[in-house]
Amino acid sequence: MPARILLALDTPDVAAAVAQCRAAGDAVDGVKLGLELFVAHGPAGVAKVRAEGRPLFLDLKFHDIPNTAAGAIGAALALRPMMLNVHAGGGPEMLRRAAEAVRGAGRERPLLVAVTVLTSLGEEDLAAVGQRGPALDQVRRLAALAQKQGCDGVVCSAREIAALRRDCGPGFKLVVPGLRPAEAAAGDQKRVMTPGEAAALGADFLVIGRPITGAPDPAAAARRIRAEVEAAAA
Repeated sequence: MPARILLALDTPDVAAAVAQCRAAGDAVDGVKLGLELFVAHGPAGVAKVRAEGRPLFLDLKFHDIPNTAAGAIGAALALRPMMLNVHAGGGPEMLRRAAEAVRGAGRERPLLVAVTVLTSLGEEDLAAVGQRGPALDQVRRLAALAQKQGCDGVVCSAREIAALRRDCGPGFKLVVPGLRPAEAAAGDQKRVMTPGEAAALGADFLVIGRPITGAPDPAAAARRIRAEVEAAAA
């Protein structure tokens, strides 16, 4: 199955998020909403975008003491996300409690993925916060921890896909942001790859924002990316 494309709606404006969702058309498989919109409008704003009927990746990156993180996840389940995330750096107990909270949703539960190393971080950034590099080693450590504690997958950069597939097996979900088509600028991302390259390596979900939302014709841009992804899977 080709990797699924999730449209990143990185805006605090609900109307803009809805318009971007509609403009991309059926060439995307779902949407990602994050802190910008949630902080501005809360669950009500998320629900307005969710009403468009697209599967939702709720990208709030919970990172707190275990009880608080589990409680936040329990509250987020009311928004019926297809997937939500926590920071793997929250530690084993937080990850375990988060996984338990998600399983409490029963058969319709969302996927729980853990953020490893943000795609905006390079080796020098990791060193500045006291993390042992290189980035790949830190990602592998955190992915192993997340899998052991019951998470369904991780968020990683495309550069780590091959290693994590070997480490964690084919059923472990790999969610990959920081992707840029060959003709697009890298922006604030440092560990980047094209959508086709990421799909060929085995990514499950491709999170793509500005190359689609910033295009003159978002639907056409999304279709080009989908064709690239499908060709990579052929």
